[in-house]
Amino acid sequence: MNDPELSIVIPCHNEEGNLPPLAEAIDQVLTPLAVAYEVIFTDDRSQDGTWQVLKRLAAANPCVVGQRMRHNRGQSAASWAGMQIARGRFIVTMDADLQNDPADLPKFIEALNRADCVCGSRVASRGEGDNIIRIISSRIANRVRNWLSDEQISDAGCGYRAFHRDCIGNLKFFNGMHRFLPTLFKMEGYSVIEIPIATNPRIHGSTHYGVWNRLFASFYDLLAVRWMKSRMIRYEIAERTDPAAGRSAPL
Repeated sequence: MNDPELSIVIPCHNEEGNLPPLAEAIDQVLTPLAVAYEVIFTDDRSQDGTWQVLKRLAAANPCVVGQRMRHNRGQSAASWAGMQIARGRFIVTMDADLQNDPADLPKFIEALNRADCVCGSRVASRGEGDNIIRIISSRIANRVRNWLSDEQISDAGCGYRAFHRDCIGNLKFFNGMHRFLPTLFKMEGYSVIEIPIATNPRIHGSTHYGVWNRLFASFYDLLAVRWMKSRMIRYEIAERTDPAAGRSAPL
């Protein structure tokens, strides 16, 4: 089978009720676009029937790939595990809870013509799908993240993103890295833009994240990213010798 153009990477934990409608919605959006795609679900050692659901989805649809972590390792590890087996030229990351709307996928695909990484922003639509506590905690976490990482991303906590596969080529995995992919991409010289996206209410399951997860648990990661940005070395080679010709050649 030929490699897909698009790889959609979805970490999941206790999301058995959301996976069938999510896989169906993705297929309904991408099939009319004639985009060759794969959906990689990584089960972060769920305690419900998530893995059984994934096996059924993969058996029914060759575009669905399922893998299961041996131990529960968190969203960053599950996301990274999916990216490592992704075959597409472009990678999309999204949540499994159906709050990220697959109907926005064409907007991401179009925007990839203008930037290396496209980040979703829920700022305008958060009131439609989130409760007030989640909205406030996200705003606080976003402001602190931008302040410490010296960024201007309007929704740094949104995991709905699309990027060229090359963007992850030189990244080193660390726990919590999924929160900082746009900053890490910029550090590698890639361009990043944002687009507005929808926010759907959660129907099945419960959120795994609150104020602690959004801000305090990532505080040390923020300091690490801030340190990496301050120590980043940038350089360009002006000329290089040509062994065959015995002379230097401009680049």
